[in-house]
Amino acid sequence: MENEFIITLIAQLYTMLERNSPAPPFSAYDQDGNPISLNDFRGSKIALYFYPKDNTTTCTQQACNLRDNHAYLLQNGITVVGISPDTVRSHDKFAQRYDLPFRLVADTDHRIAEAYGVWRLKKMMGREYMGVVRTTFIIDENGIIERVIEKVAAKDHAAQLVAN
Repeated sequence: MENEFIITLIAQLYTMLERNSPAPPFSAYDQDGNPISLNDFRGSKIALYFYPKDNTTTCTQQACNLRDNHAYLLQNGITVVGISPDTVRSHDKFAQRYDLPFRLVADTDHRIAEAYGVWRLKKMMGREYMGVVRTTFIIDENGIIERVIEKVAAKDHAAQLVAN
């Protein structure tokens, strides 16, 4: 009972960022073990997409849709960056298996997800736990959140990124 109360309290502390908010800075490692930070993308528009887990059905559908439309997204000035709590090694395998052309960020301690307010209480089959809520942030060239996509259409996510 006490654990449930603590989980609920933690979940309430994390509120998702909104449009026109500054995007929280982050530093971590990508699937190749290279350092990556939000500052690396100053001057570029990015789609920072948070997803729960490598190699799961919906996460794979989402990543493959972004892969298949990567050139289209770049033509529209959008650089894609994925973030999940998986390890660098897991991201490397996922990126290689599906030939993903964009960077995946290892957020193993979920501090980036927490900063963006997407580390939340989730429920599955009657069980409550903390995890990543699938969300995408479109961040402008100056590091300001332009849009937040909470209802992600995994099979057609690229179209959501380009739509106004």
